[in-house]
Amino acid sequence: MDAKALWTIATNRCELRGETLPERQADQALVRTLATGISRGTERLVLAGRVPESQHAAMRCPLQAGNFPFPVKYGYSAVGIVEDGPDNLLGRRIFCLHPHQDRFLAPAAMCIPVPDAVPTHRAILAANMETALNVMWDARPLAGERALVIGAGVVGLLVAALLARMPGLETVVCDLDPSRRAVVESLGAAFAAPEDAPDNRDLIIHASANPAGLRRALELCAFEARIVEASWFGTREATLPLGEAFHAKRLSILSTQVGAVAPAMRGRRTHGERMALALSLLADDRLDALVGPPTRFDDLPMAMPRLLDPPPDEAPPLCPLVTYG
Repeated sequence: MDAKALWTIATNRCELRGETLPERQADQALVRTLATGISRGTERLVLAGRVPESQHAAMRCPLQAGNFPFPVKYGYSAVGIVEDGPDNLLGRRIFCLHPHQDRFLAPAAMCIPVPDAVPTHRAILAANMETALNVMWDARPLAGERALVIGAGVVGLLVAALLARMPGLETVVCDLDPSRRAVVESLGAAFAAPEDAPDNRDLIIHASANPAGLRRALELCAFEARIVEASWFGTREATLPLGEAFHAKRLSILSTQVGAVAPAMRGRRTHGERMALALSLLADDRLDALVGPPTRFDDLPMAMPRLLDPPPDEAPPLCPLVTYG
C-alpha cells in the first residue's frame, strides 16, 4: 500500500515523499490518519536543524525515519482509524506517536484507543498532555501552594489546567503575549505579564523555552521553592544568576522530560498507561482553544515554516492541526 509522509530535508524546507508500506505483521496495526498535531517547540528545532549532535539519539521520536539533522521524518501526534490489525483495535480511533503521514504501520502496543468523549481534533494534544502529566508527577504540587507557570504555550497551558483542578492551590500563568489571557482564565488560572507576576511562589513550572523566563523564575521564588524546568533549549545556553539569592533561599531546579516516567510513578505506570491517562484528561471542551488552525496535509510542506515561526505581526498558533482527506 502506498503512503505519503512529510520529510524535513534542509533548514526550513519540507517535502512530501511517497513510500510503499511493507506487509503488516501480526503485532502491527495499519492506521489511516485522520489528524496530526504539530509540537511547535520541538518541531521548530528540528526544522531549523538545531537538535544538538549530543542529543540526536535522545531526541529520536519512537517511529522516526532518517537521522538528524536532515533528511528526517519527524512528529509524534497522530490520530487515526485502525484499518487492519488486532481485533481489539480494528475500526477504532487510536493515538500513536507517529510522524506526519497519511497511512502507516505501527506496533499495536503503541496504538492507544481514544476515548469516545475526546474528539479527533482534540486528541492530537495527547503527546503534550502526556508531557504535562509527567511534569505534574515531577512537580508533586501540594494543596495550599502558590504555583506559577511561566510560558503559556501548549505544555504550559495544559500544566496550568491540571494545577487549576487541584483544590486549595493558587495557579497563575505568566506570558509575554497578553492575548493568552482569555484562554488562561478559561482554564481556571489567573494571568499576569512578566513584570506583574506575583512573587513568593512555592512552585514554579518554567515552560517558556527562553532563558529570560528561567531567570525571572528565580526572582519570584519563595524560601525553599522549587522550579521545574520543562523547557528544552536545544543548542542555546541559559545563563543564570546563581550567586544572588539562590543559595540563601535554598532553591531547587529540577529537570523534567517525558522520555522516562517520572520517579513518583515509575514502576507503577507504564508508558502506555500514562498515555491512556493523558487521553482521558482531554475530555474537557475548554481545551479546544489550544488547537488550530487547521492545515491540509497536502499543503503542509509550504505551510510548516510559517506555522512554526510566524512573522512578528502574527500571533503564533498553539497546537497547529493537520487534517487528512
